[in-house]
Amino acid sequence: MTELLYLNDCYLKEFNAKVIEAQGNRVVLDRTAFYVLGGGQPADTGKLLRSNEEFRVLNVRREAGRVWHELDREGLQAGDEVKGIIDWERRYKLMRMHTAAHILTMAVQELFPNALVTGGQIDLEESRDDYNLPELNEEIVKKIEEKANEIVSAALPVEIKELPREEAFKIPQLFKLRDVLPPSLPKIRFTRIGNDVNACGGTHVKNTKEVGRIKITRTKSKGKDNKRIYFTVE
Repeated sequence: MTELLYLNDCYLKEFNAKVIEAQGNRVVLDRTAFYVLGGGQPADTGKLLRSNEEFRVLNVRREAGRVWHELDREGLQAGDEVKGIIDWERRYKLMRMHTAAHILTMAVQELFPNALVTGGQIDLEESRDDYNLPELNEEIVKKIEEKANEIVSAALPVEIKELPREEAFKIPQLFKLRDVLPPSLPKIRFTRIGNDVNACGGTHVKNTKEVGRIKITRTKSKGKDNKRIYFTVE
């Protein structure tokens, strides 16, 4: 099984690893700092170095319990020692975006305490979150954006913690996705921002001030009780 280094250190930019399996242009490493596609967040990109040879990492996916790094070419073999380098500018933008999504949910729940997330997608230029809201007019959107940026300006620590699964399920506010439970893992990873907690396996910044200004770019109704909010960070 591949050790996922980013779970404990989202700021790790480089790491050393060994190839434990290779299939054409895909390899499994014994450890990786590349984020694995999932949870609405794109996989990391970057490169693997074997001595002076460079292999671009195009995508990272989980298949049948293995974490596959898709490369731009073949050549790596099981047993090879490599150095991984994350495309940091891209990763850091996604970290800011993902943390902004959590902050946006905090702001939405300030106005609508029973609101839950019904979907979402993190991206580089524009991200989105869906909520089970009955309405979303211009005034409400303005209030959400203002509250979100108040949280950013408060420079709150963004902590990443874990709880045993049984203990985590005693805290219902950890789970903000409607009708979706976390994978069957012995421990549940979550973020804490102020008094807010949110089960999440993604990458995040250490402090809300790193997010920058959150701007709601547009909204869309996805049904009677399902509203979409698009946003970016500046």
